[in-house]
Amino acid sequence: MTESSWVRSPVGSPDQHWATRKGVKSVLVMIPHIVAGNRLLDLLPLFEADHRVQLIFTVPEWESWPATHDFVAAQGGTVLPWAQARRGEYDLVLAASQRGIDEVAGPVLLIPHGGGFGQYRPWRPPGAGHGWKPQIGLEAGQLMREGRVRADSIVLVHDREMDVLAETCPQAVPAAVVAGDIALDRLTASLPFRDHYRRGLGVSDDRRLVVVTSTWSDRSAFGRHHDLFERVVGELPPERFRVLGVLHPQIWSHHSLWQVQAWLADSLRSGLTLLRPEGSWRAALIAADHVIGDYGSVTGYASGIGKPVLLAVDGTQALLPGTPSAVIAEHAPRWTPDSPLLPQLREAESIDVAERVRALLSSRPGCAGTLLRTEMYRLLGLPEPARAIPVSPVPMAEVLPC
Repeated sequence: MTESSWVRSPVGSPDQHWATRKGVKSVLVMIPHIVAGNRLLDLLPLFEADHRVQLIFTVPEWESWPATHDFVAAQGGTVLPWAQARRGEYDLVLAASQRGIDEVAGPVLLIPHGGGFGQYRPWRPPGAGHGWKPQIGLEAGQLMREGRVRADSIVLVHDREMDVLAETCPQAVPAAVVAGDIALDRLTASLPFRDHYRRGLGVSDDRRLVVVTSTWSDRSAFGRHHDLFERVVGELPPERFRVLGVLHPQIWSHHSLWQVQAWLADSLRSGLTLLRPEGSWRAALIAADHVIGDYGSVTGYASGIGKPVLLAVDGTQALLPGTPSAVIAEHAPRWTPDSPLLPQLREAESIDVAERVRALLSSRPGCAGTLLRTEMYRLLGLPEPARAIPVSPVPMAEVLPC
């Protein structure tokens, strides 16, 4: 790293003579991609008004996309180049991905960036033999390096994940804490403001909002159905429906903003609206009347707050039994492209698994902020602030300009 690329750091010892607040505890927020960043942003209000703490950001650069750097820069914090961040020592490291956590010095709190760690991955590694099994996010190969647990605190969303962890990586059980799902808690706290989110999206009272969501990969809804949005927009009367697309940020990062909009140009001209890559998908779900989705976590959250779900999947995704995605796959109707869409949406309205899915999303509903703040301050070695835990509504959903 050249001297010219060095950033003045509020926690770096060479720059301490510039400090107005001295003796603060340092918190490094590691954001390798937008999805991890959105989850970590839920944690940051837990440090509000604490003058004892200084936050800085970094983007592990070996696999990062330009969109990730733009996302992090937009937060307004100090962003250390990855090479510089690796040289520092921190009082706490916040991570929502295992990427890079072995390369920074400081106690690491690892939180899932989706609907919990315990989901099967929808891919098969090259050269896998006959006995290969889908991997989950709680296996020893991911949580351990050279005989030691990689994170000082592993945040789980559900008690069942602790049971899975005891089988897949028992060495990590002492580091694990079941804290619930802070993303779900903020989503739930925002439900009373549904009319606000609908007005922000321009959805009038006489129209129904259909959110079409897809995770990434060629097995996702958008990966399998290239004409997904064209079909949905084409079948729904525009005077009665609005269609909002919510695509996984990795789709945008890999293929580019220009390319995705070019692929969907006809649908956009026909009335499709697209959520920005960094946009508030939770606000979109709150505003929705129907959700068409796949095995991604956004579909799980939609079902958990009672939205009718129509699945645009083929049923071959490897899902861990008992997870929200598996329960939805078992009960929700499948989208049939060659059949009329409106009767399928009505069928989805007759299926109610919200209570069951919600119970699988979190074992500590409404408590994640409290439990996470306690854990973070334990790692920092500081007493918790006396102020109440903030649970603010999620931001407005921002869409791409037409």
